[in-house]
Amino acid sequence: MESSFAMWLNQTFAGFDGVILEFYHKLAELLGVLLTPIMRAVSFTGDKGIVLLICALILGLFPKTRKTGICMFGAICCGALMTNVILKETICRIRPYEASELFREFWTFAGAHTESEFSFPSGHTTAAAAAATGLWLTRGKKYLAVSIPYVALMAASRNYFIVHYPTDVIAGAVVGTLGGIIAYMITLGIYRILHKHSDKKFFAFVLNFDVRKVFPKRKGAENETK
Repeated sequence: MESSFAMWLNQTFAGFDGVILEFYHKLAELLGVLLTPIMRAVSFTGDKGIVLLICALILGLFPKTRKTGICMFGAICCGALMTNVILKETICRIRPYEASELFREFWTFAGAHTESEFSFPSGHTTAAAAAATGLWLTRGKKYLAVSIPYVALMAASRNYFIVHYPTDVIAGAVVGTLGGIIAYMITLGIYRILHKHSDKKFFAFVLNFDVRKVFPKRKGAENETK
């Protein structure tokens, strides 16, 4: 059963959500052959945050990008905790395709992608915003040119498939950004500790470990490149 807050969202933002979902349905009718595979690919990268977590882990294997990897990983986890564990289970907003016959028609036309959890906020958008915020805060403003379009595309894909209301993805972006900020502050604290105790082997290892040193180049390969 939906919470009172979910019912308030449905009533207060019915016009806003409806207009935007109808817009995406029109896009699907006009450009579905081109857009649907793109939206499916974008949405896949946010599924359970797995692809983004793998990216964070890969970044964590190299000293120059380790801070980014740690921050992104923490941001995604913080966002998932707030969205999937707390907010979704508290607010209990049902999916748009389950709430309206019109939206169900839109959903069917877009491919009828089912989702098992509640709708508010969007977990995919939360994960995308969390990872993007971690990337931006640790690597600088120049990465906003990548981060913002990615989050916007993720939000659009969730509306395109009618599995989320626009208010769901907006909330997901806000929660994900907050998760990224929290993770960044935690990451700075971790690095202060690491640098403070960098004379100790364990802390030095965490700071300086480089996966490339585990798999050094073969001498023959080096000679071939000379």
